[in-house]
Amino acid sequence: MCDAVAFVPLEAVGGRRADSNEDVVLERTGARVQEGGGSSRSGIGKSWLLLVDDTGDKECRLARVCARINYQASAPINSTDAVFAATSGSGEHGAIKLLHEGIVRFARVGKKRTRSGGRGGPILTSLHIISHLEQDTGTPLVDHWNSVASHGVLELGLTGMIRYSFVRTIRLSYVRRHFATAQTKEALDRTRNVGIIAHIDAGKTTTTERFLFYSGYTRRIGDVDDGSTVTDFLPAERARGITIQSAAISFSWPPSSANTTAGQRSLVPHNINLIDTPGHADFTFEVLRSLRVLDGAVCILDGVAGVEAQTEKVWSQASAYAIPRTIYVNKLDRDGAAFGQTIKEIGSRLGVWPAVCGIPWWSAEGKLQGIGDVVGLRGLRYAEGGDGKDITVSGLEKLEVEDSELAEEIKKARIALVELLSEHDDAMVEDYLEADEDHLAISPEDITESLRICALRRPQHVVPVFAGASFRNVGVQPVLDAVVDLLPSPAERPDPEISFGGEVKGGLAELLAGKVAIAAASTSKGGKGLSKDKATFALQNLEACALAFKVVADSKRGVLVYIRVYSGAVNRNSALWNTNLQSAERAQRLLKMYANDAVDVDSIPAGQIGVIPGLKAARTGDTLISYLGTNPKVGPPAPINSLQLRPIDVPPPVFFVSVEPSSLSEEKHIKESLSILLREDPSLHVTVDEESGQTHLSGMGELHLEIARDRLISDLKAKARIGSIEIGYREAPTALSEEVTEVFEREVGGKSSKAACTASVKPHSGEATSAGDAHIIDLAENNRLSILTPTLYADGSSIDPDQPGLPEHVPIHIVLQAMQNGVSAALARGPAYSYPVHSSDIAITFDPTTQLFPTTTPAAISSAARVATQHALRNSAKQSEAVMMEPVMLVTISVDESSMGSVVHDISSARGGTVVSLSSDEETSNIGQSIDVAKIYAPPDPYAGGHAMADASTNGNANTMKQIVARVPLKEMVGYLKHLRSLTGGRGTFTMAVDRFERMASQRQRAVLNEMRGDFT
Repeated sequence: MCDAVAFVPLEAVGGRRADSNEDVVLERTGARVQEGGGSSRSGIGKSWLLLVDDTGDKECRLARVCARINYQASAPINSTDAVFAATSGSGEHGAIKLLHEGIVRFARVGKKRTRSGGRGGPILTSLHIISHLEQDTGTPLVDHWNSVASHGVLELGLTGMIRYSFVRTIRLSYVRRHFATAQTKEALDRTRNVGIIAHIDAGKTTTTERFLFYSGYTRRIGDVDDGSTVTDFLPAERARGITIQSAAISFSWPPSSANTTAGQRSLVPHNINLIDTPGHADFTFEVLRSLRVLDGAVCILDGVAGVEAQTEKVWSQASAYAIPRTIYVNKLDRDGAAFGQTIKEIGSRLGVWPAVCGIPWWSAEGKLQGIGDVVGLRGLRYAEGGDGKDITVSGLEKLEVEDSELAEEIKKARIALVELLSEHDDAMVEDYLEADEDHLAISPEDITESLRICALRRPQHVVPVFAGASFRNVGVQPVLDAVVDLLPSPAERPDPEISFGGEVKGGLAELLAGKVAIAAASTSKGGKGLSKDKATFALQNLEACALAFKVVADSKRGVLVYIRVYSGAVNRNSALWNTNLQSAERAQRLLKMYANDAVDVDSIPAGQIGVIPGLKAARTGDTLISYLGTNPKVGPPAPINSLQLRPIDVPPPVFFVSVEPSSLSEEKHIKESLSILLREDPSLHVTVDEESGQTHLSGMGELHLEIARDRLISDLKAKARIGSIEIGYREAPTALSEEVTEVFEREVGGKSSKAACTASVKPHSGEATSAGDAHIIDLAENNRLSILTPTLYADGSSIDPDQPGLPEHVPIHIVLQAMQNGVSAALARGPAYSYPVHSSDIAITFDPTTQLFPTTTPAAISSAARVATQHALRNSAKQSEAVMMEPVMLVTISVDESSMGSVVHDISSARGGTVVSLSSDEETSNIGQSIDVAKIYAPPDPYAGGHAMADASTNGNANTMKQIVARVPLKEMVGYLKHLRSLTGGRGTFTMAVDRFERMASQRQRAVLNEMRGDFT
């Protein structure tokens, strides 16, 4: 137990040590302290020690040391260059642990050897003493906490442990911005930006809670059922027991306490930025925007259900971003768990070769008691009913005595692992030959290196697989070890794509290295292109480039914009330029998020994820750059001001509800609240019917809109009437319109603005247009925009040398963006049925010689394009009636073989669907490469029947699960789950996603329109 705590300035100690009679020996290492002065090390000013005595001496030795140097304990500390030290020991000896700039150094104390070569007592390996200071000493820590945390040079693992130990008592408001400054010095190769992806209820949040507990971030394990989880902190998440929005949290692994099962691996802490994503299909966009900024992912499978439909979907999404993954087969403690069957499904349904790195260790009764480590050739037995920290490690020789079956299976798994790696990594073949062709003689380090090489290869053909049961605290630490050892750092990821004005130009690193030409080619004397020297200078002034991937409206902190920094560093008070909106903002504060808690920081460096609070306009998908010497009104020079990272694709909404204010006085508040919802979640859409004035809120699914409704009414306090959920149809033109020229002129704030353009509309042909030098832009909803500037070159300069080009305040990329915005606004609501326009080709002609005016502004150009497009759409509808298009879903249904016939008949006849494929669990999926399942190593399960164990117990035999893939109109899928359960005896499940929009037959269109009008005759 601790007997004393004191803050002591090193200058006061003056480098002296207390004499031996005091039984407390102090010695500073790492930075020499001179008598009465500061540190001689460059950059380190006044330093401090936090001294804790736990020797059990009631006379308080540290108090006597403080008295000897005539210094008052518990004085305030303001230095940002401090050193943290704690003494620990038994008997008459103690130890000092100094942490400076993230490097652990030890001092000489007592007689035993320390890492620094000195003699010392027992080394403090955990923060048990620090985390219990308040209760052990009776000294309030509120007054001391800011001092301890403010120095900013604590080891990352320890800072997380200290921070969370006191967060419930003193809250993070006491933590100064210097808390996380050590992260700015953290090397990229010790950073992991990792997400957890899975089907709903696979155990993502449960596993995340174990990650936080074993890393030392939390002192107890949160539980989904009782609503005590760290990452699921929204009231709706805790009420429903599911993840609704992705949550970011940072911690270190391995922690200082070395609570890891790695054995031979390095114990250097790595900073892990973890994002827990939703599993429900309605929140697909949350997964997509998280994947956009991740460097690696852990895919969690349910060991009972195996590879599920939503698993395949998120796996395909991760493959599209070329994200390296590992797989963790969870819930192996449950009845019916089948690890071997799941391994085969990984190959057949995900299209990758499973590299089995851990196998379940079953007891004689068939209960999960531990993990067989295939890489380390050992068994890890977890104490039954424990917290997962009490692990008994048994080598292969010992295992042959304890459990010969497990030992033999580990050998088989090791042989299969080496053979698999040898097929994909030539270095493993060399290791195998050097080991005299002995699979067991290859070192764990060599196998880990080979696994890493295969995991990082693009496309990924081999995926490491681990086993465990998170709820029972079995097998979680090896998954964390794999995150550090097998998944990439930000520096190992592909160069992010960049574009200027919508045209992809290459990678960001290539741009910064001068390998991407950014100087616009000057094709005329009046061209505005940058010279090579100016282009190089422009790049040198580019301080940071970041992507805003999420926006959250926090009730206490305001708008929080989550960013991933890809180059440089975003610093506090930096001027930021939004290249999408062409607007300037300032990062007055920067935060590092810990789920719902936050810590102020001074900088967010490249490779890190952080938060900028208070930005007024930034949206999901916007690119933010920090440019030296930026004029907020003008921004960086062209084309740097239009530099954009690859945006985040937004899936189309398929359901909508009407939103009406309860009174006229509430109309403004509802409009503002809907604006907040849209900024938070771009997969929500708001449209207003110009004729009726009715507002519609569209979303991805029924649950998606239900959550949005709850947030609107409960959180944002909007007093509104929400209509019933309806299907979001589309309309498409069927005739070519005449060319329409519109002149937009309006006076705003005493200033006149004027612009004009010509528009025409026709049905989408599906073929690339041949409009000469037109700028082609693919829009949402299968629409295509072509912008023709007949008197201009591509860079905006005039073809005729006697005619001026575009003025500086409206360069060509601004013109194109303004027209795209205007056309998109016009397409949001069609003239025939007030549904969004789908499958159309819009042609805009802009001739500056007749349609550009001295008062032309980007806003006026956008308005002219909108009005002209709306006019052209009406013209097309008059010539030939537009047709309605309905969402068609790609539905994946899992049923037992006995129910397959009735389900297929229901889909194809009663619901008007088309069956695409029928397959069993053993058949090959088309997600990845073709895998011969017979060649996959899979350990035997403790019973026969795999995932059909429940059926076997009731029917007496295993009933193979079948998968039905079909395309079905969304209207026929509303309320389908209840019907499916009645057809399958409660065993059927399904997932669905938007596949396409198809034109409705005239008879079906009339029936739908009559139903919407209330005419059922």
